[in-house]
Amino acid sequence: MANVGTVFLVGAGPGDPGLLTLRGCECLAQADEVLFDGLVNPLLLRLTSAHTTRTCRESAPEGRRLDQSAINARLIELARAGKTIVRLKGGDPFIFGRGAEEAEALSAAGIPYEIVPGVTAATAAAEYAGFALTHRESASAVAYITGHEDPQKPQSNLDYAALARFPGTLVFYMGLHRLPEIAAALIRHGMSARMPAAVISRASTPRQRTIAAPLEELADRVVESGLKPPSLIIVGPCVDRRQGLSWYEQKPLLGKRIGITRPDGQADPQIARALALGADPVLMPVIRIEPVTDWTEIDAVIARLDQFDWIVWTSANGVRALLGRLWETGGDVRRLAGRKIAAIGSATAEAMAEFHLRADVVPEEFRAETLADALEREMHGQRVLWARASRGRDVLPQRIAAAGGLVTELVVYRNEDAQALPETAAKALAEGGVDWVGLSSPSIARQFAALVPESVRRHLGTAIRLAAISPVTEQAARQAGLPISATAEIYTWDGIFDAILHAEGHKPTTACELSQPRARA
Repeated sequence: MANVGTVFLVGAGPGDPGLLTLRGCECLAQADEVLFDGLVNPLLLRLTSAHTTRTCRESAPEGRRLDQSAINARLIELARAGKTIVRLKGGDPFIFGRGAEEAEALSAAGIPYEIVPGVTAATAAAEYAGFALTHRESASAVAYITGHEDPQKPQSNLDYAALARFPGTLVFYMGLHRLPEIAAALIRHGMSARMPAAVISRASTPRQRTIAAPLEELADRVVESGLKPPSLIIVGPCVDRRQGLSWYEQKPLLGKRIGITRPDGQADPQIARALALGADPVLMPVIRIEPVTDWTEIDAVIARLDQFDWIVWTSANGVRALLGRLWETGGDVRRLAGRKIAAIGSATAEAMAEFHLRADVVPEEFRAETLADALEREMHGQRVLWARASRGRDVLPQRIAAAGGLVTELVVYRNEDAQALPETAAKALAEGGVDWVGLSSPSIARQFAALVPESVRRHLGTAIRLAAISPVTEQAARQAGLPISATAEIYTWDGIFDAILHAEGHKPTTACELSQPRARA
C-alpha cells in the first residue's frame, strides 16, 4: 500500500507534562495529526504543530463510554491518507489504556505502528503521594487491578479471595465509583478491615489530593472529602509508611491556578516555574508578538551597523528579531565587532547569550529609567541603535537624546493586542477558577483590563488577585482600574512568582531549588 503513514501509540503519563518521555516528545514534534484522550494534559499539545482532536466519551445505556471502534477506524483512515499520527493516551498505552485494542486493529489493517511506553498512573500517583508500592520490609509484590471491568462481560474476572491474600500492594485503577463494593469484597474474603488504604485523586497535577484511612472507613472518608476522578485506590501496608515521603503535596503553591499573560509560544519558562511550585498555569496571552511586515528599513540599518557606537535592547524579542534577520541576510555577530551593547535586564542578556554576545551594561533594576541612568554618562556624541517593539515607553530614547546621544529607533517586531482571551482562560476566570494573574508589562496590564468582562472585574483583588512585574506596570494597571495585590521586587517573571509566594505566606524559592530541569511543555 503506497504512502501509508505510521501511527505512534504514545503514553502521555498521568498528568504532569514533565513525565512525558523523550521519545513521546519526538513523536509529537513530527506528527501531522494527534488524537488525544481527555486525561491528557493540554500543555503537552504545545509540543506539536499538528491538527489535534480530543476523543470524547459518549452516552450509552451502560453510561458514558468511548467508541473504540470509531477511534480505530479514524486511525486507519488517517494512516491510509499518508499521515503521521500520534495517538496520545493518558498513562501507559497498554496498562488499562486500550492500546492493545488499537494496535490489533492497526495490525489487522496493515498499518505500521510503534508503541511508546508512558509512566503509568499507579507508579506516578503512588510516588507523588509518597507511597512506596514495594518495600523490603512490607511489600515484595504489587498488583495492578481494574476497578472498572467491561460491563458487557457476563461475570467478573477478579478473584477477590486471591486479592485479599495477596502478599503486597493492591492498586485499583478507575475504581472510585465502586470503592464501597471493592472494600467490602476484600474484607468479605478475609482482608483485615483495618488494612491501610488510600485514594489519590488527580495524581501528579496541581489538584492532587490524597485521603488515607483503614479499608473499612475509606469509602465514607472519600465521600466526605468530595474527591473526584480520575483516581486510584491503593491498599496495603505502604500507606502507613508515607511519613516523610509526601514531597509533592508540600509544594508551596499546590493547587493555585496562576494566569500567565505572556505571548503564546513564549511562556515555557513561566509554565515550568508554576509547575515546579505546584501551581496550575492558565495560559492567557493578551498580546501577540508578530514579525514586521516590511524588512526594508531593518535591512538598511543592518547594512550600516558599523556606523553605531552602541546597540541597546530592551527585550529578548528585539534581540532575536534583529540578530535573526542579520543571520537571514547572510551576516553574523562579527558585524557587531566594536559596538558596545546594553540590555535592560537578565532575560534580554540571556537572549543575547544565545548568539554568544555579552552585554557591556545590564542595570541592577530591570527598567528603562535605570538603564538610562547607567548609559547617559557615556552618551554624549554617541550613535545609538535601539532595536525595539512597535510600541512601548519612550523614556530611554528621550534620556539618551537629552544626554547628547544620537538615537536611531528601529522597530524590529510588532506587539499586537489579542482580540479575546483563550476560551479555557475566559472560562476559568468566569468560574472563579484562577487565584492569581501575573501582569508583566504596562501594555499587558492595559490589554488584560480591556479583555476582562465586568462580571470578572468584580472579583479582582479578592477571589482573583493580580501581581505586577514592576511599579511602572502596577501604575498602568491601577490607571486601567485593576487592583494590584503584589508587586515584584525584581522585575522579572521569577520576581512575580516570588511576590505571589510572599503574599501567600511562603518564603520565595528559586526555580533551581524547586526542581530539576524539565522538558518543554
